[in-house]
Amino acid sequence: MEQRIGSSSQPLEGAGFDPAFIPGLTSPASKRTEDDGPEKEPEVADAEEAEVAAAESEETAQASPSEPEEDTPADGPVFEASDRRARIVADHRGVRLSLDDQECEFRWDEIGAVETETARFGKRYTVTVHTPDRRWYPIEIEAPARSRFTEWDEQLDAVLDAYFEEDAE
Repeated sequence: MEQRIGSSSQPLEGAGFDPAFIPGLTSPASKRTEDDGPEKEPEVADAEEAEVAAAESEETAQASPSEPEEDTPADGPVFEASDRRARIVADHRGVRLSLDDQECEFRWDEIGAVETETARFGKRYTVTVHTPDRRWYPIEIEAPARSRFTEWDEQLDAVLDAYFEEDAE
C-alpha cells in the first residue's frame, strides 16, 4: 500500500481561485503530478514564441526610424503648462496630461471636447479632456499669477484651432 506525504485535500477550481477561468469557454488548467515528468511541448512552444517576439521587435526597431513625428516637433502651435505636480502639453500629436507619476495621452481623434475653467478665487487653472464615450479627464495646474490664465487660454485656443476638428467622428 502506498502512502502519500502531505495533504489529501484536492485544490479548489473555478473563478474564485483562477481569474482566467470562464465556465464553458475555458477548461481548467491541466493537472500535472510529480509522476508525470517534464513535458517537452511547452518548451518548444516557448522557443517558438521567443523567436516570434524577437522577429516582431526587429520589425518595430526598423519601423521606428520611419516615424519622424515622434522626435521632431511640428511647426504648428504648442501649449504647455505645468506646476510642481501637474503638466499638460497640447501639440500636433494630441493632448498629454501628467499628474505626479500618472500620465495619459489622447490623440486628436480620441478627443470629443476640451474645456477650460478658472477658479473664482485662487490661481487654479483646470483643463478637462472629454472623450466621445462620455468620460472626462480633468487636471488642475497652479498658475504663478492669475494674469497667466488669459495667456494660457489664448495658447490653448490656437492649438485647438489648428489641430482639433469638431466635425470628425
